[in-house]
Amino acid sequence: MNRTAPMKQRSAPLSSIMPREEQSDGFIDLDRLLAVVLRRARLVAAFIVLFIMLGVVYLLFATSYYTAMTQVLLDENLSKYAEEEPTPVNSQLLDTQIASAVEILKSGELALRVVDKLNLAENDTILNPPRSPVEVVKGWVKTTTGLFSDGPELTEDQVRNGKRKKAAALLQRSLTVERVGRSSVVALTFTSSDPGLAATVAQGYADAYLTDQLNANFEATERASVWLQERLTDLQQRSQAAALEVERFRSENGLTAARGELMSEQQLADLNSQLIVAQADTASASARYDQFKSIIDQGPEGAVNNATISPKEGDNSVIRELRTRYLNISKREREITQNFGEDHPQAVSLRAEQADVGRQIYQELKQLTASYKNEFEVARSREASLRKSIQHVAGKNSDSSKSLVRLRELEQQAAALKTLYETYLGRYEQATQQRSFPIAKARVISEAGVPVSPSSPKKTLTLALSAVLGLMAGGACAAFLEFRERTFRLEDDVRSILGHRSLGYVPLVGTRTKKKAELVRAHFGSERRPDNPADAMPLQRLSRIVLDAPRSTFAETFRNAKLACDQVLPGNECRVIAIVSAVPDEGKSVVAANFAALLAASGKRTLLIDADIRKPGLTHMITPAPRSGLVEALTGEATWPAGIKVDQRTKLAILPAGGGASDHRHQSNELLASPAMANLMANARSSFDYVVVDLAALAPVVDAKAFAPLADGVLFCVEWGRTPRRLVRDLLNSEPQIDAKVVGVILNKTDMNELDKYSDFGGAEKYRHRYGKYYVEHDVPENRTTAA
Repeated sequence: MNRTAPMKQRSAPLSSIMPREEQSDGFIDLDRLLAVVLRRARLVAAFIVLFIMLGVVYLLFATSYYTAMTQVLLDENLSKYAEEEPTPVNSQLLDTQIASAVEILKSGELALRVVDKLNLAENDTILNPPRSPVEVVKGWVKTTTGLFSDGPELTEDQVRNGKRKKAAALLQRSLTVERVGRSSVVALTFTSSDPGLAATVAQGYADAYLTDQLNANFEATERASVWLQERLTDLQQRSQAAALEVERFRSENGLTAARGELMSEQQLADLNSQLIVAQADTASASARYDQFKSIIDQGPEGAVNNATISPKEGDNSVIRELRTRYLNISKREREITQNFGEDHPQAVSLRAEQADVGRQIYQELKQLTASYKNEFEVARSREASLRKSIQHVAGKNSDSSKSLVRLRELEQQAAALKTLYETYLGRYEQATQQRSFPIAKARVISEAGVPVSPSSPKKTLTLALSAVLGLMAGGACAAFLEFRERTFRLEDDVRSILGHRSLGYVPLVGTRTKKKAELVRAHFGSERRPDNPADAMPLQRLSRIVLDAPRSTFAETFRNAKLACDQVLPGNECRVIAIVSAVPDEGKSVVAANFAALLAASGKRTLLIDADIRKPGLTHMITPAPRSGLVEALTGEATWPAGIKVDQRTKLAILPAGGGASDHRHQSNELLASPAMANLMANARSSFDYVVVDLAALAPVVDAKAFAPLADGVLFCVEWGRTPRRLVRDLLNSEPQIDAKVVGVILNKTDMNELDKYSDFGGAEKYRHRYGKYYVEHDVPENRTTAA
């Protein structure tokens, strides 16, 4: 037989025999991609349904969480009417302020304030929220490890503080703060399994933030006020000392200056003017002293309530500050008393603090009264001094010009200290006013309402995500199955990989799940005996499908195999055709039986030999079981004609493996390669037109290799969708003697319903549904298998 052409094809470049899925022209083959999608659609759909069911189960058992949201607007314009010069705000500064506000809302300090305000340290929903399975496992591990470690005993305060910190940490974990777009609005959302608690905490955070802004402003201005007050006290003392030094120096030196000149008349006029001023100062000091003395005479409580001081008085700043503090404390005490009652500890503390501030105010008033008394006495003394100076002014101006220089220096120093004091006094007053400013630079623009529907889990999103995950998992599984697809599916696989002719598809009859012996007992052991003895046959009905359904695709494949054998072996009077497969259970025995039955039915003298001595599938299908056959003929225990069984319907001669096939004393490969086998085949050639030999699988044993020299041609049986391509290719490449005699390859056990799914658009398999007018498939027996 001339196998030059196939051999040349196998020695061609690798791209010529590369599987179709390994060939690529650099572009995506949409036809093949669509074919893969259609082929694996049911698998992907199954994954989608599975994941959707898992999503439904998750939704049934998942804890529902509710989200409440409030929005806070950061607005610098809220305080523009109270500020003398509003600070200009640019976009960069605004971004910084909003980022700072976001971090303040996320801070632990603010969380602790919310916990204390809402008493969340005792809230079981906050402290013990529903946990996920992962958190439950972590809790078990932590509890287990905690059994082996003895921690220190905690006091009640430590336990309470620990609960506060835990509640604050859980609040921070469930809180989300983010800026709304590019606006000055900050959205604050809180998630909890309790919708009412979610709304309460969200609103509590907004209120706590506004309160924090007011407190921060108060504390900053209060610190500035304390520092300014200290500076004012020092400047006041220095200014007074400087003024007193000027007056002392002037009085000691008897200096009277008028426009920088020393003149007796001007001195007298100036002394008279000073005397008038001194008298006015004395009257003013007397009035102030009398005013404060009348306030002091009312007693501590009356003095505090009637301590209304003119803003022109520069040395009563301490009283103003204490009175402002007194009013703020009184206001806070009233608020706490209204909210929590008079017996509340904070209310009692504030009342005590208020009484203490009242005593300080009274003491300051007493000090100021004493100071004004001193000023009154000083003014009166100065008036008396001026009167004396006027009386003794004559003759005392000779040395006054030198003293005037020192006097001017002292006056400049006193004026500078007075100006500095007035500047600090203005800043102190401004800080005092800002400290009590009651408006924060933020306001709530959206109150947190109680959510009516859970925010998670989102049913639609969960199911959609489940479907997407199912699609991805199904796609991954389908891709995995496609990538690991290394079996024969199409005739083009046979031609491109093996370089041999494909003889067609043998359809799968029945199912793959049952073993051959079980199927023989189930389907043929209790089969009704034929009414006509002529219909009796030594083989089971499974081996006669080609006769029972002569117009089926099953029979057409075997007719194609017969035609190929006649074309390849035209000059042989008797053609010895071996039926082999790569691995066991590929259905070669049934293929051999049906092929031989087809040959015999065509009128040719046909002998079917079961040469699979180690696993005689044909012999097991013969009823009744033969006692002698090939083994006995080769060992000389019987003649080969004596072991032949004849099918009365087709006149097919069958030589079974024999009763000694299971005898392990005989090596099957030695029997098949023996002269007795060659002699038997020579005798068979002279008696039959066709000799069909069912050989053992090529991969596990060497029986087929031993018989190969006696065969004219080989029909290679490959199970569709199960036998690996590389295995078959390597076996044929390693056995060139068998490869050279391969007439064609039969794809056995083909699932005809799935076949077209593996073909590209335009492939012949896509049009097999249009071949139905040529075939009659209903004659094929149901519930059968070709697993033999």
